[in-house]
Amino acid sequence: MRVDLLIRNASILTVDDARPRASSLAVHHGRVFALDPEDLRADIEIDAGGAVLVPGFGDAHNHMAWFGQGLGEVDLTGLHALDTLYDRIAERAATLPADAFVIGAGYDHTAIGGHPHRTALDRAAGGRPVVLKHRSGHVTTVNTPVLDRIGVLAGTATVPEGGVVVRDEDGDPTGTLEEQAQTLVNALLVPYPVDDLASAVGAASRVYSAEGLTHVTDCGIGGGWVGRSSLELAAYQRARANGELTVRVQLMPVMDALHPVAGHRDDPHRRGLDLGVCTGFGDEWVRVGPVKVFMDGSLVARTAAMREPFCDRHSHGYLQDDPELLRRNILDAHATGWRIAAHAIGDRAVDTLLDVFTEAFATHPRPDARPRIEHAAVTSPEQVTRMAALGVTPVPQARFLYEIGDTMAEAVGPDRAGSLYRHASFLRAGMRVPGSSDRPVAAGSPLLGMQSMVQRLTATGAVIGADERVDATTALRAYTLDAAWTAGEEHERGSLTPGKLADFVLLSDDPTAVDADRIGSIGVLATYVGGNAVHTTREWLALL
Repeated sequence: MRVDLLIRNASILTVDDARPRASSLAVHHGRVFALDPEDLRADIEIDAGGAVLVPGFGDAHNHMAWFGQGLGEVDLTGLHALDTLYDRIAERAATLPADAFVIGAGYDHTAIGGHPHRTALDRAAGGRPVVLKHRSGHVTTVNTPVLDRIGVLAGTATVPEGGVVVRDEDGDPTGTLEEQAQTLVNALLVPYPVDDLASAVGAASRVYSAEGLTHVTDCGIGGGWVGRSSLELAAYQRARANGELTVRVQLMPVMDALHPVAGHRDDPHRRGLDLGVCTGFGDEWVRVGPVKVFMDGSLVARTAAMREPFCDRHSHGYLQDDPELLRRNILDAHATGWRIAAHAIGDRAVDTLLDVFTEAFATHPRPDARPRIEHAAVTSPEQVTRMAALGVTPVPQARFLYEIGDTMAEAVGPDRAGSLYRHASFLRAGMRVPGSSDRPVAAGSPLLGMQSMVQRLTATGAVIGADERVDATTALRAYTLDAAWTAGEEHERGSLTPGKLADFVLLSDDPTAVDADRIGSIGVLATYVGGNAVHTTREWLALL
């Protein structure tokens, strides 16, 4: 028999317990045809030269359109001084018309000495409106022209529940808007044109493919402060039609995008999208995932809902909305058939959510519910046990520990720091833990994420939760089979098993065999989706 593609002389890690290793892989019609086949020829045959071949990486929680758009905005990541931030705003403003918005992203107030102030931004931008997104995504800082446009200065703005307009000791707004208050600014910028969003998705795709990603979940489209347009799904479809989408995507509409739906009185539909569209609709390239619910905020911004106050601010944080409204929305969406993916960082938010999950599953039992807690950043042993009993999947981001772990540890103090972004405890309780990044909040390279799962080091070299470390084989499974399981697609991808999609990555070294501090620097030689190369390097091309 003749197949489409045959790769020989590779060190293949299948992530399939029935057959963990192989040395050759046959692909036909976009799927894995066989491992180590005999007497088989192919239209394309490649000697991999001993390269390591693993399943394509998945990112269970990222923000693809947001990241793609950010590639064209003022880059404020990695700064260590407010003056440097103001200089970058001034440089960009000088290139823009007098009435154009200056948009930047990625600043970290804990690294630069505080949030930018609106009057300093006024000077830097020469009076142009300025909108700066905090790296956490849970805070936006703007200048005076923007505050004027949204009615804050005149006192006519209605601040949504779960949002805060930060003011100084004299009661004057500083320009910083927390959580749901960001929607006041979004009204000036959103919706973005679908063509622009499609281009942003394409730009993100190129970065993702170069890092070995073959599937990502965009956690929050279509509305709220995180969505880019009510037509956001169309942007992904357009990117695919234009040939720019090189990774498979699962899309989570935010709860704000759902609305009451009417049907027959015997139908369970209560809250959803038109025509009864819900989780699972789509194909192997673009598929609707769970509905995204925001329960609370961020540890970095000190807005997460905590049982005990933050150690460096006398505050317990807060929920994103009225608890009863959150409850009703989740119950109605679950009854309609949606899977629920709820952002809950603080332990108080986790408590609230688990109570709602308990009620939802008792009222409308569904074996395919697969509820998720996005981040699950601060959890007690009792909560871990309760999560496991409810069949919850936690979706923590190990790379946070390196990039923002020091400030998160300061927020909760030494007695609670060990509970941050658990991993091993979740596994011991019987839960799966998928790999994810929350990009652009943190670096999105899966190999960097794996390294942080193994090391749990902060940028200053401290270890957070040594008992939560996992080995490299577990980390690889998190970014492959467990990520696929979390998306409900473990029968289609996540391991190199005959019949599954031929999504795989060629690496320069074995992430399960090298020293932990080398995992993140392993080279991605090539990325294949459906048996087609979507990213190649000179080293790989030399083998063809």
